[in-house]
Amino acid sequence: MSTRNTQKGMTLIGFIIILIVVGFFAFAAMKLVPVYVEYFGVVKSMKAVANDINAPTMELVEIRKKLDVNFDLQYVSDLPPDAIKLERQNGRRALRIVYDRQIPFLYNVSLLAHFDHSENMLRDSGI
Repeated sequence: MSTRNTQKGMTLIGFIIILIVVGFFAFAAMKLVPVYVEYFGVVKSMKAVANDINAPTMELVEIRKKLDVNFDLQYVSDLPPDAIKLERQNGRRALRIVYDRQIPFLYNVSLLAHFDHSENMLRDSGI
């Protein structure tokens, strides 16, 4: 009578490979999460300005000033001035922000995050 001894579990090399893969994705998340938190601050600031009662009649310069104040409250770093635009979408006035963030990742490899968000103004008026 022979009994078979079987081992169950993971080898050390298998564990190290899984640890490397999980570590890689955790490192990528640590680099990307702050950028997305900043983006959510941008969206929140845009909604606050777009829902302002005077927003449909404000000029772009005034909107930028209000956004700068809201960006300070949301810990948003400087956006390029040309990223903030006023447009017409479906016959309504809309505030649009388009910008890119380049995040250094490993050595000479960087991650590029592209953000594009539009908010309709509270009520319609001419641009």
